[in-house]
Amino acid sequence: MASRDGPMVAGTDGTDFIHRETVASHYQISVLNKGRLRKCVFSHLLLALLMVVKMVPDFLDRLDIFVLEIEELEVPQPLKWEYVWLVGSLASFLGLMAIRKNRVLLLQIYFGLINLFSTVPILLAAMIYFSEFLKYCTEEEPTGLQLWQGYPVAVLWYSFIMIAMQVHIFTLIFAWKLILAWKNRGTAKKAQ
Repeated sequence: MASRDGPMVAGTDGTDFIHRETVASHYQISVLNKGRLRKCVFSHLLLALLMVVKMVPDFLDRLDIFVLEIEELEVPQPLKWEYVWLVGSLASFLGLMAIRKNRVLLLQIYFGLINLFSTVPILLAAMIYFSEFLKYCTEEEPTGLQLWQGYPVAVLWYSFIMIAMQVHIFTLIFAWKLILAWKNRGTAKKAQ
């Protein structure tokens, strides 16, 4: 073996590394995708925090708490898909636990919950606001659009939808790769 700064061992040109031990591919895949999935989960939680901030006026109304400054913002009432999506973000904690403990079953449950309670509501929101968004994008002077603080609500929601959809797609990809890697970690030994 050669040291970083010292001379190389006599009789080798440095290309004899093929026989040396290497890290199994499923461990490499696991480490890489665990970090990526963790970033996606935290991005999802940041989006959930943004959604909670948007829904604070509704929560305060339900608790019969009146705060003038918040009421003056005139935030639109939340739709049902927003509640479903917000509940779906709680699955992120299950995903973090699955990553920490390398549990295939927990990750599979997380995968299903993200599909059902996060991706589906976002697709539903895209369908709900599509006509207003299309109207805003195609017409010179669109009329009849729902506005909040002078901005079209559909455009604001579509910005959120695009970010959330990317986070969910990448979350599903990385979770699926981890599920496959963790399921196959014992099959390589058994095949030898």
